[in-house]
Amino acid sequence: MSDHGRMHSTGSEVAAPVAPDPDTEGVHPHFNRRVTSFRARRSTISDGQQATWDRLWPQLGRQARDGDEPPGPLDTNAWFGRHAPVVLEIGCGTGTSTLAMAQAEPGIDVVAVEVYRRGLAQLLSAIDRTAATEHPVSNIRLIRGDGVDVLTHMFGSASLTGVRVFFPDPWPKARHHKRRLLQPDTMALIADRLRPGGVLHAATDHQGYAAHIAEVGDAEPRLRRVAMDSADLPMSVTRPVTKYERKALAGPVVTELLWERTP
Repeated sequence: MSDHGRMHSTGSEVAAPVAPDPDTEGVHPHFNRRVTSFRARRSTISDGQQATWDRLWPQLGRQARDGDEPPGPLDTNAWFGRHAPVVLEIGCGTGTSTLAMAQAEPGIDVVAVEVYRRGLAQLLSAIDRTAATEHPVSNIRLIRGDGVDVLTHMFGSASLTGVRVFFPDPWPKARHHKRRLLQPDTMALIADRLRPGGVLHAATDHQGYAAHIAEVGDAEPRLRRVAMDSADLPMSVTRPVTKYERKALAGPVVTELLWERTP
């Protein structure tokens, strides 16, 4: 697990497991029917995280799928208790960037999607810790499931102000490139879910994947590349530098990519 704010959870074709995996069991019942964008892995959460999960998950979280049924449309107004712009973060990992960016923009509602329960538990605990501060965080909700599944079934056309995809698994071997999350079909789906003027913000520290993302994003006719310092964007694109990046300042270069949904 990295401290990118992700757990490198976007990219693998997963065969049916021999034994149930506590971290992916129930997340998506069709792993063996399509090439998914995440790896299967095992992980545990602490007793404290479990207690926080039991207390907060019914209010702040939900499972994308229930058995074999696809998820239904998401009513964000009812879930957040207000009408506000919605940003979807696909693969929030441990939630480092999620929490910081939500704190910086309390007027925006953030839906954070992650396959792995451990990462979601860490984010829930971080949200809980803000309750004792001067500015408790109330504008984050969590979904455990496949980001493409969530985009396909839980959000309608022109429903999102922004989509964030930070440090998706690059799957560097050529034979694995089909497992990368940001492919033409996914770009088209994201473009459809963005409202006109909405933005897709992607970041990666893998230069080969950066070139791939740039190519497929620029090829989507409903997306227009914009500069990171563009004025009048509907949401912040100032992503916090995580511990991982601070440790790797002499290492991989992080590429930030930004597109705007055309009218």
